Amino acid sequence: MPKSGIEQEIIEALEPMAAERGIDVVDVEVVGATKAPCVRVRIDHADESAPTITLDEVTEETEWISAALDELDPIPSSFTLEVSSPGMARPLRKQRDFERFAGETVQLSLTPGEGRRRYTGTLLGIEDGTISLEVDGERIELPYDDVRKCTIKPEFPA
Repeated sequence: MPKSGIEQEIIEALEPMAAERGIDVVDVEVVGATKAPCVRVRIDHADESAPTITLDEVTEETEWISAALDELDPIPSSFTLEVSSPGMARPLRKQRDFERFAGETVQLSLTPGEGRRRYTGTLLGIEDGTISLEVDGERIELPYDDVRKCTIKPEFPA
């Protein structure tokens, strides 16, 4: 999925350190004004069988993430760092995310092009770089490389 140069640079810097700590960098976003942006880093346990990361664990991991960003210095001006769990509307970024969360309802948008660009349906999985969704009872196959954004759509009981 396409990321800005700064976001990709941050992901590439954090992922090796995160792996050493048993942490998965779920997503990185740089948002807000260019003079004082906010860097959002979403993390979780790398072990898929572990429960979702707790607030105390996020607080603990924030220290090394902050130090790594200070060393990397990806933004010339000051910025605000937000480190959090991925939340209920978890972004899916890596191909393994599309395997791990098969069966979940997702909202997916494609990079600009011709035809339909937004889908909501059940994630069936990914194979050979092709994501499969069930949308309105029909199987849809989409190239992973064309996905701009995909998040789990939380479902709340009535």
